[in-house]
Amino acid sequence: MNVVYLSPHFPPHYYLFCRHLKDAGANVLGIGDARVDQLTAEVRDALTEYYAVDDMHDYDALVRACGYYTHRYGKIDRFESLNEYWLGTEAKIRKDFNIFGVRPDRIDIIRRKSMMKKIFRAADVPVARGRVVPDLESARDFVGETGYPVVAKPDAGVGALDTYRLDSESDLETFFQEKPHVDYIMEEFISGTIESFDGLADADGNLVFSTAHVFSQGIMETVNEACHIYYYSLKEIPENLEALGRTCVEAFDVRERFFHIEFFRTVSGLIALEVNMRPPGGFTTDMFNYACDNDVYRTWARMVVTGDPGPAWERKYHCCYASRNNRYSYLHNHDSIMERYGDSIMQVERVPGVFSSALGDIGYIFRSPKLSEIDEITEFIHAHRRA
Repeated sequence: MNVVYLSPHFPPHYYLFCRHLKDAGANVLGIGDARVDQLTAEVRDALTEYYAVDDMHDYDALVRACGYYTHRYGKIDRFESLNEYWLGTEAKIRKDFNIFGVRPDRIDIIRRKSMMKKIFRAADVPVARGRVVPDLESARDFVGETGYPVVAKPDAGVGALDTYRLDSESDLETFFQEKPHVDYIMEEFISGTIESFDGLADADGNLVFSTAHVFSQGIMETVNEACHIYYYSLKEIPENLEALGRTCVEAFDVRERFFHIEFFRTVSGLIALEVNMRPPGGFTTDMFNYACDNDVYRTWARMVVTGDPGPAWERKYHCCYASRNNRYSYLHNHDSIMERYGDSIMQVERVPGVFSSALGDIGYIFRSPKLSEIDEITEFIHAHRRA
């Protein structure tokens, strides 16, 4: 099998997907904008060959790279990045080289939030009211239906970049004076806890594994307010969350892909927020492994190459990510945290700058079979001096 992997060097830990593809017997053919001598030894060892381009936004350069690989290795069987930013590029390459996976005729369904809402409604999944607002008057009409606050976000945006909560007519007018020149969707503000249904589906749409996470707040609040974030996995998925999550996996026809589906849990029930057809962000793939004592990188690679994902998954622990920000003065230093909770802490990461607004500057990943212990460790890590 020939697998072309776009951007094997970023995010840094995603080289593990490549390594396990190679271990499973695939030719792993990397394309990226770093010179080969700039790649870490781990990335180089995970690849069969690497092709450097000056700019990964240069589609013709990517086509030439794929043409080179086709000439050298034969037909390309998969083209992946597992990164939301490149979903559109992946789809175009798959069409042009007749590769299995999502093609351009379906890309809007998994990238545009306005299209997601149509799929949610068709599947009878409750979803927040919202629509694309091309101008101030259409936005005022929408606010007339929902009232303030509302949330404005790019219809095809990635994460919480350029996402805003608007609380007044003044906020609305300022937003339209300053907004980027892209399509924006406006949604009613939903008060509730964000929960996600996450996992991996095989080529037939069957779930290889699934889990759920609960978030301290939305990424929008974390980015805009520069506050801490923490989120943790559940050993038992709430019945209504799993039911709606599985409905969404079927409705969006998820095949041989990761998924991350977000919901608001409100006093009246669950309301769908959006779908992401890629692994959850940050270090959540590592959290999958710690929560289940398994290896999601190997599971995905074996599924792609052989069709057999390997051993079944069992959720044994709650696994939590808790951020720290350089702007705070903390009551407990790193050594104190490790001395007290070192047996539970699985990983400590300095977050790359591009992700730090959402994930903090440092992230602690820890696990416990008891949710009360997760809460205790989170409070200890986050305790800081108040200004």
